[in-house]
Amino acid sequence: MIHAFVGPTLPSSEPQLSAPGIRVRPPARHGDLFDPAIRSGDTALIIDGVYHQAPALRHKEILAAMGRGVRVIGAASIGALRAAELTRFGMLGVGRIYAAYAQGEIDGDDEVAVGQVPDGEFGALTWPVVNLRHILQLARSAGVVDGERAARLLAALRAVYYPQRTWAAVRAVCHRQGEIKFASWVAERRAQDEHFGDLKRADALAAVRTALEGGEAPQTGPGPVPAVWETAYFRRWSNAFAHSRVGGLELCTEDRLVYQQVFDPAFGKTWAVYLEYRSFHPADGGKGLPLAERLIQVTGGDLPADRVFHPAVDLREERTVALLLAGETEQDRQAVARYADALTAERRTRPGFTVDTVRDDLTRRLLMQVWQCPEQDFDAEASARGLVCGTRAVAAAKRLVPELLQEITKTTERTEAACVTR
Repeated sequence: MIHAFVGPTLPSSEPQLSAPGIRVRPPARHGDLFDPAIRSGDTALIIDGVYHQAPALRHKEILAAMGRGVRVIGAASIGALRAAELTRFGMLGVGRIYAAYAQGEIDGDDEVAVGQVPDGEFGALTWPVVNLRHILQLARSAGVVDGERAARLLAALRAVYYPQRTWAAVRAVCHRQGEIKFASWVAERRAQDEHFGDLKRADALAAVRTALEGGEAPQTGPGPVPAVWETAYFRRWSNAFAHSRVGGLELCTEDRLVYQQVFDPAFGKTWAVYLEYRSFHPADGGKGLPLAERLIQVTGGDLPADRVFHPAVDLREERTVALLLAGETEQDRQAVARYADALTAERRTRPGFTVDTVRDDLTRRLLMQVWQCPEQDFDAEASARGLVCGTRAVAAAKRLVPELLQEITKTTERTEAACVTR
């Protein structure tokens, strides 16, 4: 399967993208390559991506995808930039824009940036610098402008902020620079060919052909070992984007885990089982030992294991997920979906709302109420549930606050109503 991330450079209606085996996706963004539908043996064709209105696709996400057997091709836009940066790790770059990045002739996202139409086609509203430079080169070859005038005009056009670099703005700059002949020449060529000078489009189509032909990426040596890119940040991303479909519900695995850590009164036992498993199967491949023996080696056995060992949780690992969610019920999963919906509604109805804006003191009080523990035991309770400490427990549980507050309010109202009727 070829997963083509396209937007303003190529519309999803482009005929070449209708070839069998191609799945058209919106412009790539942070988290897209964690999609379990992108499997070993597949190809991720990265043409367009977002970086202004949403977090951009990270390099380590591409490295991780290649590490699990996904062939990654980049061209034309952010794909060309990422390919130039990751060629030595096995990412395949295609086209003149990729070559210009790789050879250091151009640099920076602004070379390929365009304003996008916020619809299903993500059409381009503005002109990228790489296309303008290409058109000026064509104009020089045609004798319309000389090298000095072309360089001066390119500098003036590049000074226009990319979301404002419309065709009208391009013409206005040309007129201010006295390049009316050039503007007329471009207009005539565009009237004859709507894709005139669109170097990004030409490179993107070449990349689609390369993906369909199935050529291999150049081998420049062994790829990076997981330790190179599986940092704490990477694990945080991979956990955040881990999803599964259970009982007809599409749920975030991390949401499911946090719900159990907060609401399951027996989760301390679940976490103890996980620590025992991790002790016998260290993530770094080290020697496995019984947890009690490892604890004696480290502390002499004076502290509980959950206060000493805080192994990173990898929610891509099936065994880990099975152990940590062993006590989950269908009712729990329904609740997770409800809590996620409440969080989404809060973001939609309160502009600027993020999980980080939820008050720490409020979250802390709610957790102590749910756990029925006094202030002095809060850190110990959080640790026993695999949340390390009270501060981290508060950070993890903030996603639950909107729905939890609603549930508490409803319970209070029902109780008050019951008292009135007695």
